[in-house]
Amino acid sequence: MAIDGYSDYKSREFCRDIKCPVQILLDATKKGSEEFEHVRNVCIEGCMHTTREFHYWLIDKGYLIVKPEKNKV
Repeated sequence: MAIDGYSDYKSREFCRDIKCPVQILLDATKKGSEEFEHVRNVCIEGCMHTTREFHYWLIDKGYLIVKPEKNKV
């Protein structure tokens, strides 16, 4: 759910922007195929990038990480 005036992060935006070789393979493979699921599993189980890289990429791209206050959910 986007905050007014802001846009949400789109799935795999980081991967595409940094030209991750695994993402390039995914984009070249038919979604839902056996090969796609095999390549996708590489991402799930052995991503070659760190959360730190992702976090700093988000900051560099101007993303804000927000969550609702506990009592306001």
